[in-house]
Amino acid sequence: MLATFGGGCFWCTEAMFNKLKGVSKVASGYSGGEIDNPNYKQVCSGTTGHAEVIQITYNEDKISYQDLLQIHLTTHDPTTLNQQGADMGSQYRSIILAHNQTQFKIALAVIEQAQANYSAPIVTEVVDFNVFYKAEIEHQQYYDNSPNNGYCQVVIAPKIAKFKVQYKKKLI
Repeated sequence: MLATFGGGCFWCTEAMFNKLKGVSKVASGYSGGEIDNPNYKQVCSGTTGHAEVIQITYNEDKISYQDLLQIHLTTHDPTTLNQQGADMGSQYRSIILAHNQTQFKIALAVIEQAQANYSAPIVTEVVDFNVFYKAEIEHQQYYDNSPNNGYCQVVIAPKIAKFKVQYKKKLI
């Protein structure tokens, strides 16, 4: 099964989701925009309409789509429009790209349930999946390949530490 989400920088989201039981692959990429085959520089310009996303390949017998959504909504701030921390722009928006109507309905239900945990409205977009453009090779497994990078140390490492505590039972 496939799930496609955006919740800010794909380096952060990829680093967390590939540590989950039942997840066999996580790829960083771009989706939700207007141009074909965008590159990182184009997406970062904020002019393509694409969001930085991850595409998750998972085994639904080991982890459910609902679980993935709940984790998605708690590992970034789904109440900030076009921003996650210091990362600003529509490319960092909170988005769920549903691969079918079942995923679409589950996403809306999970967002409705999650709203009780936030004082501000959840602004996560739920849209039909169209196409996923895999990001350049240097963006794949970025945290694992560059753990000493400043962004990884200051931004990603604390998120992963919190994630490991919060989802300890779901980790590989």
